[in-house]
Amino acid sequence: MTVLRSYLGGEWVSGQGPGAPLLDPTTGATLAHASSVGLDLRAALEHARRVGGPTLRAMSFAERGAMLAKAAKAVHAQREELVALALANGGNTRGDAKFDLDGATGTMMHYAKLGGTMGDLGFAVEDEVAQLAPNPRYVGRHVRVPLVGVAVHINAFNFPAWGLMEKAAVAWLAGVPVLSKPATSTALVAQRIGELLAEVLPDGVFSLLIGGAGDLLDHVQLGDAVAFTGSSAVGAAIRAQVGARARVNVEADSLNAAVLGPDVADDSDAYELFVRETAREMTLKAGQKCTATRRIFVPADRIDDVGADLAECLDEVKAGAPDHAGVRLGPLATPQQHADVRAGIAQLATACSFVRGTGGRGALLGVDGDGGCFVEATLLRAPALDTPVVHALEVFGPVATLIPYDGSAAQAVRGVALGQGSLVASVYTNDRDFAREVVLGLAPYSGRVTLGDDRVAEHSPGPGTVMPAMVHGGPGRAGGGEELGGERGLAFYQQRTAIQGSKALLEKILA
Repeated sequence: MTVLRSYLGGEWVSGQGPGAPLLDPTTGATLAHASSVGLDLRAALEHARRVGGPTLRAMSFAERGAMLAKAAKAVHAQREELVALALANGGNTRGDAKFDLDGATGTMMHYAKLGGTMGDLGFAVEDEVAQLAPNPRYVGRHVRVPLVGVAVHINAFNFPAWGLMEKAAVAWLAGVPVLSKPATSTALVAQRIGELLAEVLPDGVFSLLIGGAGDLLDHVQLGDAVAFTGSSAVGAAIRAQVGARARVNVEADSLNAAVLGPDVADDSDAYELFVRETAREMTLKAGQKCTATRRIFVPADRIDDVGADLAECLDEVKAGAPDHAGVRLGPLATPQQHADVRAGIAQLATACSFVRGTGGRGALLGVDGDGGCFVEATLLRAPALDTPVVHALEVFGPVATLIPYDGSAAQAVRGVALGQGSLVASVYTNDRDFAREVVLGLAPYSGRVTLGDDRVAEHSPGPGTVMPAMVHGGPGRAGGGEELGGERGLAFYQQRTAIQGSKALLEKILA
């Protein structure tokens, strides 16, 4: 049986004991084991600080960008091998796997190109020169310099490639080494990516912890930064454990919403976009995406027709074994996920009615017997806007709920806000006044708002696609964090400092 290893202190090392099993969620077969027991995580962090940090800080942005490009190309070259691992260990369809892997390498290449435009300094100089006294020679400027610690990344099970590489790309370009801890259950992809990265990156720049986190967070200190993706409960526990010793960024669960404007005609491009994107967000990665649409706000007088159209679109999505031809909806990633999603659907059903599916297995292609972590695409309908369970419970699978509203911008905003903060909201409308009121109303509750109208129906990547040039994160229950956003993302891994003094000296220091 394969035992996955960690890459710590510049060496591949194995934990003690049998470790946790990694399963094939289609068949239930055990693929590998992973353990971090007995690994010296304090020493791993110290090695990254002592060796990797100085190496990165000695590089310019352009040199770091070239390093990122090399890393992205090394991973992309093994795309087919990684797709096969994702099918086996994550229950991904080929489309799911490519979405993860291409998002990973695409984001890293975005930051590689950004580094190439940022010049030959290793730190960022902000703003114009500010005159701070009557004498024009006394001035000030703001700079951002790399933190002197380690970026500790604790990633979720659903994106073992994208989660690892997008976080690492930003930290490396900022000038900070990375220790990445992927979720154990789907770590086959992350471990193989780690092997590829270790071959092309300088010593100490990258570390990989496979298995439990152990006492990792006990050893973070001033200068380190912790970025976590996962449940809000675990995010809160991490914040409490780390305290003021290091920076913490959390991307947590999120009841993302789609709003159909009352002006959108059934035969319009905007309506087709709404149906297509909403169904895709329910089924891509089996709905196991932090950006997936969970709540669908529809004018009350159209909710029957919209429900029928969405159900028809979902019927076209074939489910079953992810390696079977034509399958676009595979199993959930783990037995625990399967149990949690089934329980969540049952809880939603206490207040909502089923429109499509009932949370069972559904019709499956290429699957023998009744094993595997399968849940059919399930669409529910809430009886009213103020149905508490739909605004409180995220079911992390191919599940969404239709919610009626009166067609006004004000009620759409109020309904979305009941979710207490989300990563993304999408608004489908051709009415500029409605769009303005809803977008500005949703902005305080959303990390990102996407607009769908007739003009972008052929170009929209969908609300669930995280774009490296745009910030990713959200307020409230979404974690209160912020990642990516082009150069904005680097600020989490840098210290902004105001420097005051003579203009001539500042010019010499910051040249």
